[in-house]
Formats: sequence, structure tokens, C-alpha cells
Amino acid sequence: MGKDTIVVGMTEIKVAKGAATFTCPGLGSCVAVAAYDPVADVAGVAHIMLPTSFKDRPVKRPGKFADTGIAALMAEIEKAGGDTRRLMVAFAGGAQVLRPLLTTDAGFDIGPRNGQAVARALAHMRAVVVASDTGGNQGRTFSFCSESGMIRVRTVTTGERPLCNLRSAAQTKEAA
Repeated sequence: MGKDTIVVGMTEIKVAKGAATFTCPGLGSCVAVAAYDPVADVAGVAHIMLPTSFKDRPVKRPGKFADTGIAALMAEIEKAGGDTRRLMVAFAGGAQVLRPLLTTDAGFDIGPRNGQAVARALAHMRAVVVASDTGGNQGRTFSFCSESGMIRVRTVTTGERPLCNLRSAAQTKEAA
């Protein structure tokens, strides 16, 4: 990681205007969500830990939950000058890293539930999802360079690979 890398820790939401590189290292069951407004050049990443907030408790860290974190990410992007109608979005994570130890019958299928909850929340917000990489049983490291638009995902066994380019997706959408 370079000195200018913005590390997005568990439950955090980070937003930047202009060139920035975000990373979410060591995603297991968590899901990283990147959103980019190419016109305003505003980008943000949320590191979602759980699918839904607890209805009987106040939410101190909205980025912790998919049902509150996606809306909070969008609000932070708007505060920085972005427009949610122009956002290009991608997400990754949601692995079932404890599958060998725990079955989904035990209610510990947090990874797949996180991926589904993020997808639902993004659909509810009418976000344009360019790509996603969720599930499986391997943790990931997620990185997003807003300057190039490139999102990369790395696992121990497959190494680093490109997931998508949010800048190119925006240009393609604009040309259509």
C-alpha cells in the first residue's frame, strides 16, 4: 500500500474528491462497496460487516450494516459534491470463511447474507451495479483507484485480478 492509500477498516465509510486509492484488506464475511461519480470526481467505499441493523438499538456506526451503510455511503458522497444518480458501483466480499467449522443451518452464514443484503440495499437505492464478486470460502482484499476507475480483488490462491473499471463503465453508459 502506498502512502496515499485510504484504508477502509471494518464498519468505516470513507469518501474522497479527486484521485484516491481505497483498500479494504482481509475481507472475510464483510463486503466492500465502492461508488464513484465520474462527473463530480467523488468516490467512496464502505466496509460492511453485517446484513441488518438491530431494530431495537440505535445505530452508532451506520457502515457496520448493509441496511444503513449503503444509504450512509450515498449521503457522504452527496456531501462531497457527488450525485447518487450518476454513481457507478461495485462490491466484493461476503465469503463463508467459517464453512468448514459451522453450517449455514446454525445461522452463521453471515458472508452470503451480507452479499445479498448489499445487493438488496443497492437495488433499493437504484444504484448502477457494474460488477460484484461475492461468496465462496476465501477472504479477499479489495482495492479501488478512483483516478483510473479500476477495482481489483486479491485472494491468496488466485492472486490479484481486475473486477471492473468504474470510470470506463461510466463512459460506456454516457455514450449509450
